[in-house]
Amino acid sequence: MAVQRQLEFHDYVRILRRRWALILLLTVVGTGVGYTMFRVLPKQYVSMTSVLVQQPTVPTDYVKPVVTDDTNQRLAAMKQQILSRTRLEPLIHDLGLYRKDIDRVPMEDLVARLQSAVKVDPVQAMAETQAHHLPGFNITVTFDDARQAQQICSNVTSMFISRDSQLRQEQANQTTQFVQKQLDDAKAKLDEMDNRLAAFKRRYLGSLPDQEQANLNLLMNLTTQLEASTQALSRAQQDKSFAESMLAQQLTSWQASQKGNNPQTLQQQLADLQSQLSLAQAKYTDNHPDVIKLKNDIEAVNKKIADGSSLKGQDDPGAGSQAAIEPPSIQQYRAQIHQLEQTIKDRQNEQSEIQKQIGIYQARVQSSPDVEEQYKELTRDHQTALDFYNKLLGMRDQSSMANDLQRRQEGEQFAILDPANLPDRPSFPKLTYCLGGGFGGGLALGLGLCMLLEMQDSSLRSDKDVEFTLRLPVLAMIPRVECSRPKARQGKNELLLTDSSTSRGMRVRV
Repeated sequence: MAVQRQLEFHDYVRILRRRWALILLLTVVGTGVGYTMFRVLPKQYVSMTSVLVQQPTVPTDYVKPVVTDDTNQRLAAMKQQILSRTRLEPLIHDLGLYRKDIDRVPMEDLVARLQSAVKVDPVQAMAETQAHHLPGFNITVTFDDARQAQQICSNVTSMFISRDSQLRQEQANQTTQFVQKQLDDAKAKLDEMDNRLAAFKRRYLGSLPDQEQANLNLLMNLTTQLEASTQALSRAQQDKSFAESMLAQQLTSWQASQKGNNPQTLQQQLADLQSQLSLAQAKYTDNHPDVIKLKNDIEAVNKKIADGSSLKGQDDPGAGSQAAIEPPSIQQYRAQIHQLEQTIKDRQNEQSEIQKQIGIYQARVQSSPDVEEQYKELTRDHQTALDFYNKLLGMRDQSSMANDLQRRQEGEQFAILDPANLPDRPSFPKLTYCLGGGFGGGLALGLGLCMLLEMQDSSLRSDKDVEFTLRLPVLAMIPRVECSRPKARQGKNELLLTDSSTSRGMRVRV
């Protein structure tokens, strides 16, 4: 057949009629090979379990979990740890896996074979739930023994659950210990800040910013007290001056009377006393002690004048010894002057003390801006340390509650949703797949071989083949004639070909 010509549907039908035996044979052989493979290939059993990632029973608004890493990442990390040689090699020995190969195959190859038999597939959350956490995952174990496949799946699942619980507990403990260490450091720093602040307050007691207004008020009160003390001191000094002048007059009069050359009489003394009383009344009220004393002296002089005691005193032989004693008025003036001196001294001491206090409070008020700046810096650092300490204290309490929640198994944890099943039929090979594969492979091989044979066959089977190959028109076709002779039955159709340009013809066996 000419391979260059495009085949049509009836051409394919003719090919199938000619090659149907070969196609059928290869199809049957392929189906048999598939069945043989089903019988010969080693059986593989699949055991699967589903693990659910349970969310915390206590809402995260009340107790925030200390383990906040993504479940997918934690699952991938646990997968690397659990499927490591450290974990799988004891499992191979405990379950007696690969007994035929354990003595002649290196352990690394057996571990790699078991690793390839275990698959961990995360379960994706449904789109309508809009959940961001991992709902769960499936563990699938493919092995050549159904019971061992179930045991491997159960053991691997248990390792995942125990490792997750252990990992979360370790992370919770480490977080709590870290927060406690930070809390201890923050407390030590806060104690240091407290000591510094207390020492600063002791050093600048009275000059602190919150005492500035009190210092100003005290300063104003001290200023008022100083003015009052100054006025009292001035008044005492005036009283002293007046008493000294009165004492001098009394002494002059008394001394002159003692010498006998005193020209004054009792009437003159009375005039002097009345003059002094007028001055005292102009300065003091009637209840003042000096005014009262002068009135008493005037009354005594009047009494002497009335009784004539001055004449009796001159004739009395003992008058010389009594005259040497100062009169009560002079003694009273001396006592008054002494009292005024003591008052002046007290007022002066009071002034000095008040001025000293004023100096202290003025210094406090003047140093208040510098002290306030240092105090603000200390209180700011202290407040920062206190806030940090309180924050860590809350984190420590939160971590402790989360740790207790984890110990009570009320936090996020893995739970077996479907335990590992015991497979009752192998997952590979499947009879349907083997027979279907063998049938399809044999059929494809038969069709392909038929096409290859047809492509190599150069026979001319139709007028189109002749026209395409010889590029000559076909005038007529002679059908095959059945002959009685054996050789005639083996003949082929002959075609009569003519060339229109030369009017010559030729016969071609078909």
